Amino acid sequence: MASPLERPLDHRYRGEHPVRTLAYLFRADRRRLAAAVGVFTVKHSPIWLLPLVTAEIIDTVVEHHPINRLWLSTGLIMFILMVNYPLHVLYVRLLYGSVRRMGTALRSALCTRMQQLSIGYHSRVSSGVLQAKVVRDVETVEQMVQQTAEMGLGASTVLIGGLVIIAVRTPEFLPVFLVVVPAAALVVARLRARLRTHNEHFRHEVETLSSRVTEMTRLIPVTRAHGLEGKALRRMDGTLHRLLTSGMRLDLVNGRFGSLSWVVLNVVGVLVLAGAALVSYYGVWGVTPGDVVMLSAFLTTLTNSTTTLAGLAPVITKGLESVRSVGEVLQAPELEDNEGKSELTALRGAVAFESVGHAYDGGGRAAVRDLSLSVAPGETIALVGASGAGKSTVLNLVIGFIRPTTGRVLLDGTDMNTLDLRTYRRFVSVVPQESILFDGTVRENVAYGMDDADEETVRAALRDANALEFVDRLPQGLDTLVGERGARLSGGQRQRLAIARALIRDPRVLVLDEATSALDTRSEALVQQALGRLMRGRTTFVVAHRLSTVRGADRIVVMADGRIEEIGTHEELLHRGGAYTALHSGQVA
Repeated sequence: MASPLERPLDHRYRGEHPVRTLAYLFRADRRRLAAAVGVFTVKHSPIWLLPLVTAEIIDTVVEHHPINRLWLSTGLIMFILMVNYPLHVLYVRLLYGSVRRMGTALRSALCTRMQQLSIGYHSRVSSGVLQAKVVRDVETVEQMVQQTAEMGLGASTVLIGGLVIIAVRTPEFLPVFLVVVPAAALVVARLRARLRTHNEHFRHEVETLSSRVTEMTRLIPVTRAHGLEGKALRRMDGTLHRLLTSGMRLDLVNGRFGSLSWVVLNVVGVLVLAGAALVSYYGVWGVTPGDVVMLSAFLTTLTNSTTTLAGLAPVITKGLESVRSVGEVLQAPELEDNEGKSELTALRGAVAFESVGHAYDGGGRAAVRDLSLSVAPGETIALVGASGAGKSTVLNLVIGFIRPTTGRVLLDGTDMNTLDLRTYRRFVSVVPQESILFDGTVRENVAYGMDDADEETVRAALRDANALEFVDRLPQGLDTLVGERGARLSGGQRQRLAIARALIRDPRVLVLDEATSALDTRSEALVQQALGRLMRGRTTFVVAHRLSTVRGADRIVVMADGRIEEIGTHEELLHRGGAYTALHSGQVA
């Protein structure tokens, strides 16, 4: 049974309105959300009840009603004000708790889907885009719901409550408010729209300035070396001048907006106040002095509420677009299909390619064509050739990141297409060109995925990887933090930790992708020793540009244009004088 965090995956996020998607995401908390609306209505009621209570108090004083009406009105408003605090805390628990749970579930669903999507998908979609969806898009959805609930509910309850009170107490003024309030709100909204345009322009200028400063700081060595300080400063001065102009224009528009909106609201308020006062003065419709004050107060609150509701449109639009953006990942069809396939419980390490071909994106020129190769358990196969020859595609086929377009790959005689590749990869270790470490301790990086590994096992793996000598010199030994992507270690040290991680898993199939190409001579020697121990008795596929690193391979496969050109040992291939000899001669020269 799926956990609550995984459940959001079981839904169609694309091809439907994002509001329906939101309703689905909040379905588990719908009762809490309904309770939050009820609690908010009560706790926010002083905003629209206060004008009515004020009217009652004024009428009690002016018309000498019984004094108990004064105490009743005061007591009512005091009670509602006093319960605001506990009700607000309850509202935050109900609404914000629901929003946070939805955001957490959505992020968990995104991370789950990213683990399920094919490597082909990840090679096309940048990690920055996916990170933005997990962090920024989900945050935008959360903010949209929170702001819409807070501001939208507040404006809606004031509007409904105010209009109901006016309809009951002074129904003759209801048509006036139904015309005047939207008109005043429209004027304010139009003014605010101009303000938004200038705000966006100013924001773009600030972003341009940030880009220019970054560019300037990066170019300082070049600028100083060529005596171009004056040119750099003149270019920066142009950006600063545009920012100054935009900022002053924004300040002027802000001032105009503030003044004009204040004038509009107060002019309309005075007109309504004067009209209501005249009606009360001449005794028309039974309007009391308290009603006059109430109607004046309601004009401002109802206009502001209408303007607030109109101003929520950009927030809602942005939030719903983020829902669609998240749906692009959650509904991406490129999943690695392992459901219902056979689980692998043991592996000897025999790998066979039978007329294998693979073309990326389902068409175009094949990266690998008619590849036939049988690899015995424990055999080391080196793949060499020029860039674009198909070596990396063969490695991806071995790991199962991609499937053959034609032909098949057999593991111990079983077609890989029939296997649950997740269980197969428990027997596989990969040492890439650039070792991938996370911001944790040495111990955590080496024993990643091996929770039952004790300290002696970790130290043994480090010893065989020629890494123990430098790990023991680190400040906290095994518990030293390596930094993001292993930033606190040298390239050779990072690579030896990657080899230790591979060793501790005791794999049956080993993939080495340019594992020594980025190292200096001393580091390469240490890593080569460690790789020798790692490869012993394991089926190994090695890709290397330096032919000196693959001389000891059982067989060397020379590839060109997606095909196998030659196969043999180092000596055999040199003796033939073919493609391998040409590659070798070029490197020796």
